[in-house]
Amino acid sequence: MLYVAVRAARRAGDLLARMFDSREGMAVEEKQDRDFVTEADRKAEGLIIQEILKHYPGHGIVAEESGVRNPDAEIVWHIDPLDGTTNFIHGYPHFAVSIGAWKRGKPFLAVVHDPLRNETFEAQNGNGAFLNRRRLRVSPCRKLHDAVFASGLPPYRREEGAIFRNRLDVCIRDTSGFRRGGSAALDLAYVASGRLDAYWEAGLCSWDIAAGALLVQEAGGMVTGLDGATLDLNKGDVLAANPQLHGQFRTLLASVD
Repeated sequence: MLYVAVRAARRAGDLLARMFDSREGMAVEEKQDRDFVTEADRKAEGLIIQEILKHYPGHGIVAEESGVRNPDAEIVWHIDPLDGTTNFIHGYPHFAVSIGAWKRGKPFLAVVHDPLRNETFEAQNGNGAFLNRRRLRVSPCRKLHDAVFASGLPPYRREEGAIFRNRLDVCIRDTSGFRRGGSAALDLAYVASGRLDAYWEAGLCSWDIAAGALLVQEAGGMVTGLDGATLDLNKGDVLAANPQLHGQFRTLLASVD
């Protein structure tokens, strides 16, 4: 299964890279306020679904553009063909393909592929996390004062801006730095690889976090909801960090919730 997922992600990534270089004049549709989809999203998603269902026709699919099919299957794939669409549209070279398979409601397999950097993050439950076949470990950082974290606010959740700013303010005051990448899948992959010490965000969709959550867990990190409860893909709130920092960020976030 991992081979199929990696193959699908790389095929989609090759397509995205070509379309990124020739995106001028590409049709862009606004699905809802400041939530965009392009021809690239739809073509990449079609490639991924075709590849998966060719090998596993009985599996379920939850895809950003195509919707849901067979959601009660034992294995369900959560697919974001272009995580970072706004970056893509603006020519900002930071986006990824995200494919996560969950088995009986638990993370089972993950691939996050950055086509511009040719970086493929992958994991299977119980077998570790890897970047281009190199094993990953989360950051060893232990103190908030030294931590660099990422966060964001989905553009279609602007009504939650006030609580996001409060959470951001309290975290910025106690940490070393803040990054806003615009791709939840890459933020989680960067926590898994130790490039970021922590990441939190609220109101995401299952396809944004299904793959990245397993990467972090298999790299030795902790992934929960913002309240510390078990990660709920339907709720879409996520806090990921190494075990030393996870509780410290949870306490900061709870102080303003």
